[in-house]
Amino acid sequence: QVQLVESGGGLVQAGGSLRLSCAASGRTLSSYVAAWFRQAPGKEREFVARISYSGGATAYADSVKGRFTVSRDNAKNTVCLQMNSLTPEDTAVYYCAADRWGLNNQYEYWGQGTQVTVSS
Repeated sequence: QVQLVESGGGLVQAGGSLRLSCAASGRTLSSYVAAWFRQAPGKEREFVARISYSGGATAYADSVKGRFTVSRDNAKNTVCLQMNSLTPEDTAVYYCAADRWGLNNQYEYWGQGTQVTVSS
């Protein structure tokens, strides 16, 4: 079992930045692919970014490419999402997820989410 806890959300003005963190416990995070998803009010949850076991490979949704950066520190069992140039369209609850394989965006473990609100 892996427990995930997100932090770092909040209210920020458009154009600003936030850094989300996801702390894992229960198992060594290096054995898991990690990802970030988000869900805006009235919308389905959508993929944001993912990072491979060692952090050597990353992938992003087109909507955040060039603005968001996912990283991980396996020694600290954490995954981070640096979000720059935020827009109101980035307002959502952001979730951290982990899975042994992360195939087809299927993840076994999820955090409780952290709210990000971007004001115009």
